[in-house]
Amino acid sequence: MSKYTDIGVEKHGHVGLIEIRKPPLNFFDVSLINQIADALEEFDNDIEIRASVLAAQGKAFCAGADFSDPKRQEQEESAKKDPAANLPINHLYVQAVRIFRNKKPVVAAVHGAAIGGGLGLAVSADFRVTCPEARFAANFTKLGFHPGFGLTTTLPELVGKNNAELIFYTSRRVTGEEATRMGLANVCVPQDQVRAAAMKLAAEIAECSPLGLISTRATMRAGLADRVLAATNHELVEQTKLRATEDFKEGVKATAERRVANFKGR
Repeated sequence: MSKYTDIGVEKHGHVGLIEIRKPPLNFFDVSLINQIADALEEFDNDIEIRASVLAAQGKAFCAGADFSDPKRQEQEESAKKDPAANLPINHLYVQAVRIFRNKKPVVAAVHGAAIGGGLGLAVSADFRVTCPEARFAANFTKLGFHPGFGLTTTLPELVGKNNAELIFYTSRRVTGEEATRMGLANVCVPQDQVRAAAMKLAAEIAECSPLGLISTRATMRAGLADRVLAATNHELVEQTKLRATEDFKEGVKATAERRVANFKGR
């Protein structure tokens, strides 16, 4: 029996495949991020695997955190009582940093929405293959919240500081074509070809020397996981403060009701 409950893990020659299986929206939680980190470590320890693809079932690639989840609401109440506590969300970020510490190249197959922390997950990969229908959004400010999942470090490094500010400050949804133009995605193909194109790119990478790949990637991503660790530590402090505000409650409610929020600044 597989140890994975929310993902599927396959091997195709020298390419590993991780498929998120929480359709239709693939909301993440600590368990899902932990399983993805475990699978990447499994590939790191498999001499036959040289690159991997992170894909998903369902409508979205990953719609981020489910703020309507009662368990998450309990976590938010705990955060208000003791912001310094070892919160589950902190554990989520510990698991997220593990993803950034993997050793081999990862290609994300983003066939649908990558929202909030789901965008953070997509950006954790080395490359992104997407399609016109996909949407990339860091919708935190529209929720009355602060960006997380290390995005305050990873997004500016990928698209430039000003593009990252535009994405953060507007909470806008960026199309697959726009994402490719600004460097947020590397390849844009028809939606039904996204996974195949991601596997093709990973296979091209896997034709190269495994030791050369690991060595070169370690140089190119030197210090990234530590920068993400520092970012998530700061992001958690800001998120804990904002989670206790009236605006955050209104932002979550307005988003669920698909209307413009009536923020009060408190």
